[in-house]
Amino acid sequence: MAKDYYKILGVSKSASEDELKKAFRRLAHEHHPDKGGDASKFKDINEAYQVLGDKQKRQTYDQFGSAAFENGGQGAPGGPGGFGGGGFDFNFGGQDFGDLNDVLGEMFGFGGGRGGRRESRGKNIEMDVELSFRESVFGVDKTLKLYRQQKCSHCKGDGAEPGAKISDCKTCGGQGQVHQAQRTMFGTMQTVVECKDCHGRGKKPEKECKVCNGHGVERREQTISIHIPAGVDNGAMLQVAGEGEAPIGGGRPGDLFIRVNVQAHKEFTREGSDIISEMPIPFSTLALGGTIQVPTIDGDESVRVAEGTQDGTLITIRGKGVPHSRSSSRGNHIVRLVADVPRKLSKEQKTLLEQLNNTGL
Repeated sequence: MAKDYYKILGVSKSASEDELKKAFRRLAHEHHPDKGGDASKFKDINEAYQVLGDKQKRQTYDQFGSAAFENGGQGAPGGPGGFGGGGFDFNFGGQDFGDLNDVLGEMFGFGGGRGGRRESRGKNIEMDVELSFRESVFGVDKTLKLYRQQKCSHCKGDGAEPGAKISDCKTCGGQGQVHQAQRTMFGTMQTVVECKDCHGRGKKPEKECKVCNGHGVERREQTISIHIPAGVDNGAMLQVAGEGEAPIGGGRPGDLFIRVNVQAHKEFTREGSDIISEMPIPFSTLALGGTIQVPTIDGDESVRVAEGTQDGTLITIRGKGVPHSRSSSRGNHIVRLVADVPRKLSKEQKTLLEQLNNTGL
C-alpha cells in the first residue's frame, strides 16, 4: 500500500531539509514506544525520514512514490536490494542519517554521535541534609562525607600501574568504541558502543593498576564543603555540579543533588518569604496600649501596640523575614497578637475586674 511520507511527517512537498529534521525530531519523541507512543507510527516516521532525508531517495520517491522502496525495491520499482526484506538499516555510525543517530541514539541510549565519541559522564548522587530553621534563613556552609566512585588515587585514573607502558587498544584500534549490529522491532540497527577491553579509553596498559584493576576508578570516602544559600526552603533540591561519581574510563563526573530538610522551629513558621509567629500579651496591654518585645529571627524587636488593639490582630515587622532568592531584600515577620488570659486570679485582680465589668467595659 502506497505511503505518503510527506503526510506522515506532517510537512509539505516543498519542505526544506531543516523542516524535515524538525518534524522528524518532534514526531520521533512524541511517538516513541517507551513514552507511550504508537510503535507502528514510530516505525513509519523513521521510514519516511530515511527516504525524505536523503536527496537521492527523495527524488526517487517524488517520481515513483513509496513503491520504489517496497518489495525489495530501492531506487525504482522492481530494483535490486533495498529495505523490504530485512527492515531499515539505522547506521548510527554513518554520515547519511546523522539525525537518526542523534535522536534515536538519545532515546535508546546508543552512543556514537556525528561529532565523534561522546564524553563519558559519571552517575549523579542524591543525599539529604538537615538544616535548622535559622540556617535555612541565613544560609550555611556544610561539610559532607561522601562514599563515592572517584578517580583512582594509585594510577590517577589511567588504569595502569605507575610506570607501565600504555598502547592503543587492539580491540577497538584506539577508538574507544566498537560497532555492533542489533536487531530490533524496527530492523537492524548498527550501533556504536564503548569498547569493553579498554573501558572506552582507546588505550590499554601493559600492566593494569593493582588497586582499580584497570578501571581507573575506586570507591572511597571523601569530605567536601558546600554552601547552602540563604532562603532555601524545606524540600528544595540543590545541584552541585561535578561532585557526583567519576565514570570508568575517564570523562566528566556526575552531579550531587542535595535534598534540604528544614527542622521545625518552636516559635516560627514560614509562608513563602514571610516568617509567622504568635505573641501572647496581657489583655490590659491590648486595651491600654504599650510597647512589647517581639522575638524575631534577628533578635527581639520593640513594637508599639495601639490602645484598643483587638485579640488576633496582625502586626507586620518589615524586612525581618526570609531573604528573596533573586534580590538582596527580605520578606516580613508577621506576628499575631493573642490575649494572655490568666488561669488564676488573685482576690485583688478579681475585685478590679468586677469593678470594670460593672462599668460596662
